[in-house]
Amino acid sequence: MSNSISQYWVRLFIKLIFSISHLATQDLMETQEEVKEEGVGYVVMRNLFSRETDFKMRTVKKSRETSLRESAERLALSRKMHEKEEFQKKMNPDSLTHPPEFIVKPCGQTVWEGKSVTLHCTVAGWPKPRVSWYKNNVLIDAKAHPEKYFTESQYNMHSLEIKNCSFSDTAGYRISALNVKGESSAFAPVIIKSEKIGFCSSFNMHDRIIFPEYGVTFSTTIIDKFDVSFGREGETMSLGCTVIVYPTVKRYQPEIVWYRNGVILSPSKWVHMHWSGEQATLTLVHLNKEDEGLYTLRVNTKSGFDTHSAYVFVRDADVEEEGVPVAPLDVRCHDANKDYVVVTWKQPAVEGSSSIIGYFIDRLEVGTHHWTQCNDTLVKYARFPITGLTEGRSYTFRVRALNNFGVSRPSRASDPVVAMDPSDRARLRAGPSAPWTGMIKFTEEDPTVGVVPGPPTDLAVTEATKSYVVLSWKPPIQRGHEGVMYYVEKCLVGTETWQRVNTGMPGKSPRFALFDLAEGKSYSFRVRSCNSAGVGEPSEETGATTVGDRLDLPSVPGPVIPIRNTDTSVVVCWGASKEVKNLVGYYIEVSVNGSGVWVPCNNKPVKGTRFVCHGLSTGDKCVFRVKAVNAAGYSGSSAESEACIVQASIGEYCSVPRPPTGVTLLERVRDYMVLSWQAPAKTGGADIRGYYLDYRTVKDGVTSKWHEINLQTVTGTSYKVTDLKENIFYQFQVRAVNRAGISESSIPTVPLECKEWTVAVPGPPHGLRVQEVRKDSMVLLWEPPMFSGRSPVTGYYVDYKEENGRWRCVQERSTKNTYMKLTGLQEGVSYRLRIHAKNVAGVGGPSKKTDAILAETRPGTNEIVVDVNDDGVISLIFECSDLKEDSQFVWSKNYKAFTDTSRLTVQTSGGKSRAIFNDPSLEDLGIYSCVVTNTDGVSASYTLTEEGLKRLLDISRDHQFPIIPFKSEMAIELQEKGRVRLWAEVAKFTSNCQVEYVFNDNIIHEGKYTMNFNKTTGIIEMFMDSLEVTDEGTFTFNLVDGKATGRISLVLIGEEFAELQKKSEFERAEWVRRQGTLSLHCPHFVEYLSFKVTPECDVHLKCKVGNIKPATEIAWFKDGIEIEEDDEDAKKIKKSDEVVCASLFPQFPQQISKKDAGVYEVKLKDERGKDKTLLNLTDAANSSTELKVMSTEHGIILYSFVVHYIEDLRIGWLHKESKISHSDRVQCGVTGEQLWLKINEPTEKDKGKYAIDIFNGQGSVKRVLDLSGQGKSSGVPAQATLQYFYRARVVGGLPDVVTIQEGKSLNLTGNVWGDPVPEVSWVKKDKALLSDDHYTLKFEHGKFASITIAAVKTIDSGKYALLVKNKYGTEAAEFTVSVYIPEDEAGFHIWKILGSEVMKPCCHSGFKSIQCELLTQTNVLTVWKSKHIEVLTLQLCCHRYL
Repeated sequence: MSNSISQYWVRLFIKLIFSISHLATQDLMETQEEVKEEGVGYVVMRNLFSRETDFKMRTVKKSRETSLRESAERLALSRKMHEKEEFQKKMNPDSLTHPPEFIVKPCGQTVWEGKSVTLHCTVAGWPKPRVSWYKNNVLIDAKAHPEKYFTESQYNMHSLEIKNCSFSDTAGYRISALNVKGESSAFAPVIIKSEKIGFCSSFNMHDRIIFPEYGVTFSTTIIDKFDVSFGREGETMSLGCTVIVYPTVKRYQPEIVWYRNGVILSPSKWVHMHWSGEQATLTLVHLNKEDEGLYTLRVNTKSGFDTHSAYVFVRDADVEEEGVPVAPLDVRCHDANKDYVVVTWKQPAVEGSSSIIGYFIDRLEVGTHHWTQCNDTLVKYARFPITGLTEGRSYTFRVRALNNFGVSRPSRASDPVVAMDPSDRARLRAGPSAPWTGMIKFTEEDPTVGVVPGPPTDLAVTEATKSYVVLSWKPPIQRGHEGVMYYVEKCLVGTETWQRVNTGMPGKSPRFALFDLAEGKSYSFRVRSCNSAGVGEPSEETGATTVGDRLDLPSVPGPVIPIRNTDTSVVVCWGASKEVKNLVGYYIEVSVNGSGVWVPCNNKPVKGTRFVCHGLSTGDKCVFRVKAVNAAGYSGSSAESEACIVQASIGEYCSVPRPPTGVTLLERVRDYMVLSWQAPAKTGGADIRGYYLDYRTVKDGVTSKWHEINLQTVTGTSYKVTDLKENIFYQFQVRAVNRAGISESSIPTVPLECKEWTVAVPGPPHGLRVQEVRKDSMVLLWEPPMFSGRSPVTGYYVDYKEENGRWRCVQERSTKNTYMKLTGLQEGVSYRLRIHAKNVAGVGGPSKKTDAILAETRPGTNEIVVDVNDDGVISLIFECSDLKEDSQFVWSKNYKAFTDTSRLTVQTSGGKSRAIFNDPSLEDLGIYSCVVTNTDGVSASYTLTEEGLKRLLDISRDHQFPIIPFKSEMAIELQEKGRVRLWAEVAKFTSNCQVEYVFNDNIIHEGKYTMNFNKTTGIIEMFMDSLEVTDEGTFTFNLVDGKATGRISLVLIGEEFAELQKKSEFERAEWVRRQGTLSLHCPHFVEYLSFKVTPECDVHLKCKVGNIKPATEIAWFKDGIEIEEDDEDAKKIKKSDEVVCASLFPQFPQQISKKDAGVYEVKLKDERGKDKTLLNLTDAANSSTELKVMSTEHGIILYSFVVHYIEDLRIGWLHKESKISHSDRVQCGVTGEQLWLKINEPTEKDKGKYAIDIFNGQGSVKRVLDLSGQGKSSGVPAQATLQYFYRARVVGGLPDVVTIQEGKSLNLTGNVWGDPVPEVSWVKKDKALLSDDHYTLKFEHGKFASITIAAVKTIDSGKYALLVKNKYGTEAAEFTVSVYIPEDEAGFHIWKILGSEVMKPCCHSGFKSIQCELLTQTNVLTVWKSKHIEVLTLQLCCHRYL
């Protein structure tokens, strides 16, 4: 018995020791049995309340042995709690300081190769010790090797994780803890075993890693890097880099890790990763604003890592309705419980056209497709508790924003969340527990059946807003093994009445949200627990909670400071919001200065106070502002920043300049020297602010130290060094300065002796600079020499040479200017230049040569453009696309700075500069040049000449006072019914052209007049149904088309108006008469009485009648007296079928006598009706016909017939309202009844209006014919007449005969005219000539045709002709060429030429002759043809040659 008892206590003691050994790791967690029992109680309670299934409960009694064991465990737990209290006392910061002490030391471990191992320890001490890990006494840098080591320190517990262990990781590891009181260390060995060869019979050496990492050092390079990227919601974006790992090891792959904002990314529905062996690619599917951030690619190898980062911006998708907000972002679920979850989100960057007034939250049960709105009342906070969830089911949530213009698109859905108890979720994560057996264990000492739960603890108000209040608490300690549920009660402060909130169904979660509370009132809350045994006591009530927003809006961020970064980005810094809780981040907005349009720079809030705004336009002047965001909403926007130009910062585009070159001595005296140098070819992208000079002495080849000459920078490229010593040798060097720093020193000069110059010639020019470099030209500028010699400088010579050529002078004569444009250069060749100055004594030495300058026109080179704007302002424009921040446009005239600014105004905006002439005149003639500083030689020039100025002034006047052109003059047309039409056609106008109709300076409107302007055809019309006396005057069309104006008038007065009025009335009366019934059934006149003059000079009076019959009476009257049948005049009347004709004159020629004058009348009459017609022959002038034109062999004839001609008629011919003066070319006269005007060889000047004025002493008549060729009703001449105006003609320049000595060259030019421009050809003896080495044929400017015969020979003698041809006609100008030999006598050749061509028998009388003298052998005889000489005779004065 005693043995059994002793064995029992031994076993109990062993169990107790075993339990104590494990309590150190189980002090903060429940035993597995307790967890299992709690799970059983939870399931039982759930089934109890759900009433869904039946279950059986059995009671099992514990044995005494079990009870003793549990008592021992409780005793050990009490001891452990005491040790923990002692440990916490040591950790208490209020206790005295003490050195580090290892409470738990790291333990040595042995692991297999390829596995990971973690060393743990716990350190106490005050102040808090600082720990470091060592491997074989070598400090471990976990940050430098994150792929190998990971360290963690939390709550004085420290750990070192060694990943993917290899044999080289076998070592002794030490942790050192250090504070002000001392240092303490602990050691732990780690042994790495090779693979399990002994336990794997099938082990093969080829299955091992071929190349162990030990002894191999990898180098990683990332190329083809992804840059800052921009996407839009809904798009797909890929980021990729090429990764090169050296050396290349077969089957070895680096570790590729992607980060977003420092968080490792994992493959998901929205993120795809791919590694092809060289290319690492990250694909973002269906972009959303949550995807915006800083993306980092990290390549980990055994030897280290390499990274590359770039920002990805995601723009909002286009809104469906204008003005609505964009979608919220980053929807997350927190504090999920059985029927409760808190949903949070972030406000969008763009609120739309009005502020956001609230949010709607939607939920979707996983596995369904229907979204359900969770809230009916708008939520203003970006945080909302969702209740009423079904336990055990999964949900996703999304959010929509609302403003006054509508609802936004929904956000991206959140990750799914399960509605369940957090403890259940923890057990699920830990893995499956023992299966449910339906057994509940009870002990005799601790019965739990029917236990009413105790009150919940730690009740608190976690959130309080205007919309809701959230309570949280801990489950009751006394709750049995059943699950508990909760009732929530509220009480209005000031009353003692408690009201249960969830009366229908108790809550399952220790979280509860109360809605519909009265804003501004204070409440207290308490919670009761319940189970199947009943409802427990209430918890302690909360303090008074006033319903209202506890979370205030953030304060306005501090000042915003923009800093230039690159050509497309700006760094923005700002002050943090001082009063803010639960800050979500900041939104940055940008606006082009003055536009008033704000655009977000980021669509996802950033936490810091510095952000790089990308995607800006280069050269824009931008302002920025920032607003803070928390769950309560947006803060106010900060004050706008100062305007910042989007341009590269100094580090981006500016560097120190190159050293100056060409340091030259310009002048020297006993105690000073004048030096000059050339500016650096590369300025570093910024203005050269000045130069520093250094000197040192040289004596017997030994140099001293360098000393500064000037403390203040020298702005020019020359400097006078004073206080030197005579006959001492000096060396000098120069350094340039810009905003980025000081350049290197120039090459030191050769030793220069300080002594006075005594030469007579001038010194070398200095300051050589080249601009306006083009492929075939460049401009060289220089400064005069400092030393002019014994007389002033009178000129300069410019030398040039190719890179390896010899020096050559550009000009033969010196120039007085200090600039010269070199032309005729060869593209792609480099040139060097230098200058010589000269005076009376001679030419001085050369200047320092320039650097090699390549003759080329660089891409993007612009020239100065002359512009005349709509206001007539003349200006010169120069544009530069390569503009830097400090670049300036520098204009000059004749390569000198402007001295008279009143002549020119310069305006510069962006990359364009405009030089405006204030008052252009001859004073402004010259060369205008423009140079852009801080560029690589961007420059151009424009030469304004007198001719160019006149042309620009003409264009300016046209722009200032533009005139609308007309295609034709205003014309008048008589239409049917006697209607009068005035019209004109506009040549050029726009749709905004307006017409004002004026009569006698009064504007007229619709009414009596009908006006129309057809903007399709450009025809302006005005109609009058009839002409009245009041319509006599001037009609005008005034046009206004923007600034352009036009005016055209027609004067309708006097006889012209009376005649038109008479014709109008007649036409109207005729129309009325033809419309009557008489015209259908009665006899009538088809053609009225008129006269006709026959070729035999007979005058016939004729009319045509219609609808007559034999019984119709036809009677003739003269001056109202009927001509009887027996009268002499009756015998002259002849009658055909429908034509009645009276011949006033017999068949013998005679003049019309006054007795034939009178009013003739013909009457028709029968039983159906009557008609009559009149012809007035009392006035010879009024009896004239319209003026007509006829073409002849020599020109045109204008003529008119009169009924009878009397000597009293006075006739006058007019051309363009001016009386025509008679000449041999223009003649007039009378032939019978024909009045004519003959024009021989008409020209362009003969166009215009012609008129004949006939006056008989009592009255006059004027006949007009327009030969201008314009308009449809302006009297266009016949086609035959047009031929004489437009036909091709040779109007002069060619002789009839040309005699030339053999061997000389002959050149003849003929003047040609025609419209269109004629075709020109040359013939010899009817054979066409072609241009070759012997004959050179030219036709220039459409006017001058020339032929050149080189080294004429005798075979070139003969008959030539110049043929001109166009569509109106052809003409040939003939001439004869005779080539004589110098030994022959001139007279013989004259006879030879003229014998056959000129000396022809002539029987025509009245011909003129000309006399020519005999010419010598060296003269050329030219006989010109006169227009009125048809035959020429030659009389020789010297008969000795006959």
